[in-house]
Amino acid sequence: MKLIFIRHGDPNYEKDSLTDKGWREAELLAKRVEEWNVKEFFVSPLGRAQDTARVSLEKIGRKAKTLDWLKEFFVLIDDPMGGKKWIPWDFLPSWWTKQEILYDRDRWALESHLATGSVETEQKKVIRGIDTLLKEYGYVRKERYYEVINPNKDTLVFFCHMGVQLLILSHLLGIAAPVLWHGMFTAPTSVTILCTEEQNKGEAFFRCKCLGDTSHLYVAKEEPSNSGFFKEIYE
Repeated sequence: MKLIFIRHGDPNYEKDSLTDKGWREAELLAKRVEEWNVKEFFVSPLGRAQDTARVSLEKIGRKAKTLDWLKEFFVLIDDPMGGKKWIPWDFLPSWWTKQEILYDRDRWALESHLATGSVETEQKKVIRGIDTLLKEYGYVRKERYYEVINPNKDTLVFFCHMGVQLLILSHLLGIAAPVLWHGMFTAPTSVTILCTEEQNKGEAFFRCKCLGDTSHLYVAKEEPSNSGFFKEIYE
C-alpha cells in the first residue's frame, strides 16, 4: 500500500485559501497527480486544503472524502517561553531539546506545557482516524506495526497540512511528533510518500520513500514557498 500526503499550496491564512502563488503551485501539482493511479482521495475540511485538492480533482474528474481529523493540528497550550498561548511546536531549541519527554514516542503529549491544552486528546483523534482508515483497507494496527489482513497495492492520497501530516508520520514511523515538527519541513504542495514493506508475511511497516518533494515546482521553475518554515532572528 502507498500513502501520499500533500500539503496545501502557499496559504492565505486570513482567507483560509491560497495566494496567487499557491494557485500556481496547485496547477503544477495537478499535472503530477493526474499521472497517478489512485484508489481514493481524502482532504482536510479547511479551505486551503480544499482549494488545493479541487484543482487536481477537477482535472481528473474525481472527488475526495473530507475527513475532519485531517485538519491542521492547531491546539493552544501555555507557551513555555512566555505567558501567552501557543501551538505545540515552533519552540526555541534552547528549551525543547532539554525536555527529554518530547523525544519519547509514547509520552511526548504528556509534557507539562503540552498538557495545558487538549494535545493528547486531539492526538488520539488523529491516530484513531488514520488507523481506522487503514483497517478498512486491510492493515490493522498491532503494537507498533500493522497486521496485513488484505495485502494490496492501493494508493491513498491525503490533501492536508504540515502539522497533522508530521503527526501522522510520527505514529506510522514511531518517532515523537515534536522531533518531526522541529526537525522536518514540507513546503506547500510538497509530496510525501510512504509505502508498506512486508518482510515477514502478514506483518507490515511503513517506510518513507520521500518527504516534502517539490520536483513538480522545480520543473516549471516555480520556487517552492517557505511558508511554515521557522523564522530566523538576528541581533
